Formats: sequence, structure tokens, C-alpha cells
Amino acid sequence: MLKTMKIDFANLKLAYQEHKEEFDQAILKVCGSAKYIMGPEIVSFEEKLSEFIGVKHAISCASGTDALLLAMMAINIQHGDEVITTPFTFIATGEMIALLGAKPVFVDIEEDTYNINASKIEEKITSKTKAIMPVSLYGQVADMDEINQIAERHKLTVIEDAAQSFGATYKNKKSCNLSHIACTSFFPAKPLGCFGDGGAIFTNSDQLADKIKSLRVHGQTRRYQHKYIGIGGRMDTLQAAILDIKLKYYEKDILARQKVGQLYDDRISSTQKAPIIKPDRTTVWAQYSIRVPVRDKLQQNLKEEGIPTAIHYPKPLHLQECFDYLSHQKGDFPIAEAISEEILSLPMNPYLKVEEIDYIADQLKRFTNT
Repeated sequence: MLKTMKIDFANLKLAYQEHKEEFDQAILKVCGSAKYIMGPEIVSFEEKLSEFIGVKHAISCASGTDALLLAMMAINIQHGDEVITTPFTFIATGEMIALLGAKPVFVDIEEDTYNINASKIEEKITSKTKAIMPVSLYGQVADMDEINQIAERHKLTVIEDAAQSFGATYKNKKSCNLSHIACTSFFPAKPLGCFGDGGAIFTNSDQLADKIKSLRVHGQTRRYQHKYIGIGGRMDTLQAAILDIKLKYYEKDILARQKVGQLYDDRISSTQKAPIIKPDRTTVWAQYSIRVPVRDKLQQNLKEEGIPTAIHYPKPLHLQECFDYLSHQKGDFPIAEAISEEILSLPMNPYLKVEEIDYIADQLKRFTNT
């Protein structure tokens, strides 16, 4: 009989403890300066973000959700426009499109990567289409070359929703530097996470960068002079100071996450279908998600053995009540629907030990007989 372990899903406490002294000093420095909004740590962090990605402009903001909103505001997405995206993602992707009065137009996903199927995008383009928003799901980038080529043919903007893929590569270029605009999230459980909410937008366009910087401070170009209708979307200085430290160690964390992913791959049955990683790209394993039958029972069994799990995501966007007005039916996007019924995320963080992964794999075999 296996001895029950208690495994942490994301291990945020250890992420703090690992660099506690540096975090504490940085937090006290910000508190001592009282420059809580747009303090010097914001500029420092944005410069390092830009350098890390290899992109001209990195603009911090309050969350990954605000990043998506600001990106679309920057290209004037408005009522009646259409934005093509995936139905298999976190709600924010479609939600921000709808919030601007635009229509999210969904395209089904690939069965092996769970990313948007680029070959199905072009047939969804109409005269109202203004942008394509692929999601780099679970840490792996979508087929960006094909998507960018489609966008170029139809004069569309590509916004990469890279909330889960910061640090991943595609043909030796980093996610967030593969399209006109990219957005990421620094939610605590993300591969690079802060101690609250945070996000960033990336672009090589001076014009878009200037507009986004204005939009995140209520459309202001100088104090109390407002060129655009904007939002209060700034990242607070404390989060920038924390992320500045974490970014120093992020390459090490990526390698550790990739090692954990490989250990899972080596131990878990191929019939459970973790997404494949295409040979021309890398993943940062924001999640390690497998497909399993009878998911609810398995999830409960694993919980009883000290293994926490999560479901990313149990219902695709086209079947969410908030999108009833789009009149989608079950069966419209069959691959997204099938995966949503079987997907299960296992513990994933850079601190998982080999014996913990062995334990998780053994319990999976025990309960699924595979």
C-alpha cells in the first residue's frame, strides 16, 4: 500500500520562501518610498521584461484581463466588430471581446495540442473581422506563422493571448514577440507570478505602445489631459518590485517546470493524452493537463490520496450562459467540447520532487488501470 503524500498544486508558499529575503527587502523599499503607483520599479521591470522577450515595448498593467482589454482598445475594437479566437480558454479571452461590444467568433481546437486550429480560421473571416486572438494554452504557443500569414492576407491584427506562455519559445523566438501585440498575466499561479494581480502588453510598434500607455491611465497624455477613453489599468509598484526579482530566476524555473513535464510524460500513459509539444517550440507548462475518462470520480480519488487537481476548463466558452446570445449549440465545436469533459490538471510547479511525481503517476495507474 502506498503511503499517502500531501502534494501542493502550485506551491506558492515555497516560491516566496525561496527568495524571501530579497522579496522582503524590495517590499520594504517600496513601502518606505510610498511610491505605490508608477514608482521607479515599474520602469525597471518594464525594461527587463522588454529585454527578456526581445521586444521593443513591454507595458505593465493591472492584470492579464486588463492586458487583453487594453490591446483591443489600442486597435479600436468596437461594437459590431468581430474577433476570432478559441472556445477552449479562460473566460477573459472571450469576455473582453464582448465587453467592448465586439463579437467573439470561435474556431475549434487541435486535438493534439488543444490550441486553436489555424486551418479553420480563414473560413470564419468576414468583412467585420478586425483581429485574430490565438491563445497559447497551457504554456505552448499556437501555430503563429500560419496565423500571421492569414492575418496579413486579410489585413487583420494578431493579438497573442500569452497569459499562460510567458517564456515559451516558437521557432527560437519568445512568446509575446510573435505578433502585432501580445498580452500576458502574472496571476500568482502563472509560471511567472506576482503576489496579487498583474499583467503586461508587448509590441514593437511605437504608436501602439504610446496609446496603450495612455489608455492604462484613463487615456491621459499628460496630467488631467485626456486624449482617449481609457481605464485605470496600472500595475502597482509592489508587484513590479516582486516580479523584478522573480524574473532574475525565471529561466531556472522554466527549466525546472520542463523537467517536471518530462518526468510526467515518462510516467503517464500515452492513452491519457497530455497535449503534444510540437518540435519547433517549447512550453513553460503553465498546467500539466491530461485527458481521463470518468473524471469526477478520479478527481475525488486523487484528492483522498493527497493529490490536488483542477479542471482547465470544464465548459468551453460557446456553451457558457453569458454567451447564449451567440446562439451556439452543443456540437458546434466538438473537439473543444470533448476535451472539456475529460481534461484534468495535475500538480505543476518547479518544486515537485521525483518521488511526488512517481506517487501521482502510481495513483493514476491505480485508479484508471492504465
